[in-house]
Amino acid sequence: MAQVPQTFLDGLAVRTWCGLALRALGRARAEIDAINVYPVADGDTGTNLYLTVESAATAVEAVFAGYETQPAGPTLADAVRAMAHGALIGARGNSGTILAQLLRGMAQVLAADGAQPRCDGPALRLALRRAADSARQAVAHPVEGTVLTVASAAADAAERADGDCGTVARAAHQGARAALAATPAQLGVLARAGVVDAGGSGLVAVLGALVEACTGETADAEPDRVASTPNALPDPEPDPETEAGPAPDADAGDCAAEDGGPAFEVIYLLEADDTAVARLRTRLDALGDSLVVVGGDGLWNVHVHVDDAGAAVEAGVEAGRPYRIRITHFGLGDVHTGGPRPPRERAQRAVVAVVPGQGLAELYTEAGATTVLARPGEPPASGELLAAVRRAHAREVVLLPNDAELRDTAAAAAEQARTEGVRVALIPTRSAVQGLAALAVSEPGRRFDEDVVQMTSAAGATRYGEVVVAEHRSWTTAGICQAGDVLGLIDGDVAVIGADVTATAETVLDRMLQAGGELVTLVIGDEAPETVAAHLETRVREAYLAVDTVVYGGGHQGALLLIGVE
Repeated sequence: MAQVPQTFLDGLAVRTWCGLALRALGRARAEIDAINVYPVADGDTGTNLYLTVESAATAVEAVFAGYETQPAGPTLADAVRAMAHGALIGARGNSGTILAQLLRGMAQVLAADGAQPRCDGPALRLALRRAADSARQAVAHPVEGTVLTVASAAADAAERADGDCGTVARAAHQGARAALAATPAQLGVLARAGVVDAGGSGLVAVLGALVEACTGETADAEPDRVASTPNALPDPEPDPETEAGPAPDADAGDCAAEDGGPAFEVIYLLEADDTAVARLRTRLDALGDSLVVVGGDGLWNVHVHVDDAGAAVEAGVEAGRPYRIRITHFGLGDVHTGGPRPPRERAQRAVVAVVPGQGLAELYTEAGATTVLARPGEPPASGELLAAVRRAHAREVVLLPNDAELRDTAAAAAEQARTEGVRVALIPTRSAVQGLAALAVSEPGRRFDEDVVQMTSAAGATRYGEVVVAEHRSWTTAGICQAGDVLGLIDGDVAVIGADVTATAETVLDRMLQAGGELVTLVIGDEAPETVAAHLETRVREAYLAVDTVVYGGGHQGALLLIGVE
C-alpha cells in the first residue's frame, strides 16, 4: 500500500496560505460585509479582514523578494514573522485587529528560538492554541458568539486531532465551522438578524485556506453564513436615518448597548513599552468600548470605540508614539449610536465620491458631493463608503470610487445601501479626474437613469494620467524602474520613466493630447514642484491652441500630479 506523504508548513506554504486566504476573503468579502451586525453594523468586516490579510501577504512577498538570489528562500520563521507583522501594521477594524493577534500568536510558536524549520502537526496544534488564547487576552471584555469563540473552537478541535499538519488544519477548520454555525445561539443580535458572526465567518475562510496550503486539497464546503431563519438579513426599515439599527444584547460585553454606543472608531499604531501599554488599556477601557490592543515587542495596534476621539489619541501620545491614526465617525445614520434621532427629509439625489486628498475633497464638496477621503496607502473600507451614502441622505445616490482597486469595495457598499432602500448607481471611475468630469455633467433635474448615463459617458471620455515617485525597483510596462524614479502613468499603465517631475509630466501630457482633447485638468499635489503647473499651462497654451486648462490644488494626495484630458 502506498504511504500517504506527511504534510507540513514551511516558508513557501506560508506564502501559499497568504495568497489563498486573500483570494478566499476576496470572494467572500461582500457577503461577510452584508452580515456584519456586531459589534457595529457598519458593513465592513469582510473588507477589513481582506485588507488585513492583504497587508500580511504583501509583507510575506517582500521577504521572498529579498531572497530572490538565494535558492533556499525564507525560512518558516521568516515567513510567519512577516505575515504577523504585516497583519499588525495593516489591521483594519475590530475583526482585522483580532486576526492580526491570532497570526501573532501562531508566530510566537512557529518562529520561537529552537522551533523546527518545518511545522508538523503537534507544532500547529500549539500554534493554534496560542493564537486563540492571545487573541482573547487582547480583547478588554471578550464576548462569546464572536470570532474569539470560533478561534477557541478551532484550537480545541486541533488539540483533539492526531496526525500531521494537514490533519490538524482540517480538524481546526471543521471545529471553526461548527462553532460559527452556533454563534446565533450565543449572541442575540445575530439571532435577531438571522446571521452568523461576520468575523468568525472570515476566520473560517482563513482556516480553509490553511487546509489547502497544507494539503493541496480544497477544504470542505463552507458553512452557510446565515442562520436557518427565513430571512438572511433583517428587513430594511423605511428610513434607516430615522430608525436605530439592530442593537446587541445588554449583556453582550463591552460593545454597544441598547441605549446607544460611542460615536467614533479610533485605530492607530503605537510604539510603546509593555508598562505604558498596560496603563493605556486601563485608560481606554474607561473611555469607551470594543477595546482591542494587539502586538508586542514595542509595536502595537490599538482599536477602540469612543465618544472623545481626541482623548483616545492623547492617551496614545502619553503612552508612546502613535501614528497611522484613523478616526471614523459612525455618524447620525449609524446603528452604533442608537439614541433618538430627529427625522429629516431625504434629498432626491446625491453623489458620493472617494477622493485622494483634502484639496480635491473641498472641490468635490463645493460641487455638492459627499466625500470619503482616501489617505495615501490607506484605501477606505466599504463601511466608510456606506456611512457616506447614509450621510448623503438621498433616495438616489451615484457612487464614484475614483480608483480601479476600490470597485469591489464600492460595489459591496452599494449592495448594502440598496438593502436599506437607497437606489444606488456605481460608476466605475478609476481616477478623481474622471469623477470630476462625471460630476460636471450631472443634472439632478434629469431622470436618474439618464443622469447616470451622461455621467458615465463623461467619465469614460476622460483619459487620466498621473505622475508619482517609484517606491522600489520593479518591472513596469515601460521597463525597469528604480526606487526614486519619476513615473508617468496613462490610464493606469506606466508610460514614462524619468528623473525630473516637470519633464516627465510634460511628456505624459503630450502623449495624452496626441489623441486630441478640449480640456486639460491638472490636480497638483503638495509634494509637486511649485513651477510644474505654470510650465504645463504654458505648454498647452503654446502647443495646443484649442485646448483649455484648469488647475486645482490636490493637497496631500499621494500622486505628485493628476492629469485629465477630455
